Amino acid sequence: MKVSRWYNNMDIRIEEAPVPVPGPKEMVVKVRSCGICGSDIVEWYRLPRAPLVQGHELGAEVVQTGPEVKQYKPGDRVFIAPKVPCHECYYCKNEHYPQCAQVKERLPGGLAEYILVPETLVEHGVFLLPDHVTYDQSTFIEPLACVIRAQKLAGIKEGQSVLVLGCGMSGLLNIKYAKVKNARVIATDINPVRLEYARQAGAELVIDAADDVARKLVDQTGRKADLVMICTSSMAAVDQAWEAVDKGGAVVFFAVPGPDQQVTVPINDFWTKEIRILTSYYCSPADCAEALELIASGQLEVEDMITHVLPLKDVERGFQLVTEGKDSLKVIIRPND
Repeated sequence: MKVSRWYNNMDIRIEEAPVPVPGPKEMVVKVRSCGICGSDIVEWYRLPRAPLVQGHELGAEVVQTGPEVKQYKPGDRVFIAPKVPCHECYYCKNEHYPQCAQVKERLPGGLAEYILVPETLVEHGVFLLPDHVTYDQSTFIEPLACVIRAQKLAGIKEGQSVLVLGCGMSGLLNIKYAKVKNARVIATDINPVRLEYARQAGAELVIDAADDVARKLVDQTGRKADLVMICTSSMAAVDQAWEAVDKGGAVVFFAVPGPDQQVTVPINDFWTKEIRILTSYYCSPADCAEALELIASGQLEVEDMITHVLPLKDVERGFQLVTEGKDSLKVIIRPND
């Protein structure tokens, strides 16, 4: 079978690999759709494990199950979480599921024609797709689940104002979920095309990130934001977040600057204003279930964000589109097309 092996963003090779064979409690799936995540192009994050087969946003068809797998059968349409928590360790019991100390098995990269689903994920990480949910739509389940967790950590409430800094894929999902929670959404970006996408996604006000965001926010809405979601690695966005968050509000790092960047927090100012600074990384199975329900019910539209669908042989172009971030939002690879 063919796999896309990532060495760095400029060196992605289509290579041959053996088709996996499932063990007694494992199964093999045929990858139908796999999204390229914004984190897939972050070299400082991915290079320590290179070369690797990337891809963790996928919809697949079950093709072979081990003899002890009873809950799934060939032909089933599924979404598979990249990893699942144990629900038993100290971190899980305190609802820090992404920090589970017992995670040992992860989903192999989905930018391949077939992948082996390990036992733990067969038991706890597979979600059957309703017939009307397409494989392409299923690639949004995991990123949307991450958004759900982030906004819940921040304690989003109906009627609050949410400022989303950066209107790429994750920013748009944050906009859409905040609208589901009946929040007022303001969005920024330096790309006018993405600002238009933000408006279509439900943002009531869009601001060019090159402007004085905090001042325009107050001028247009009367106050600063209750919740600021940083969805870009730009250091300028971090400074804007500090300036634009209201008293009693929260700033969430959904994306982070590179490790060589030093973030300075105005802690004395925040102390008197009781401003919270949060980070959010990954999601839980419950968040995945909620994301699937929102997509399946039509409460949160995702298909309108798909800009490119490519075969596996064009995966390098897909990574280039995501890296440039000019004319693309959701880039999906279909390994078996």
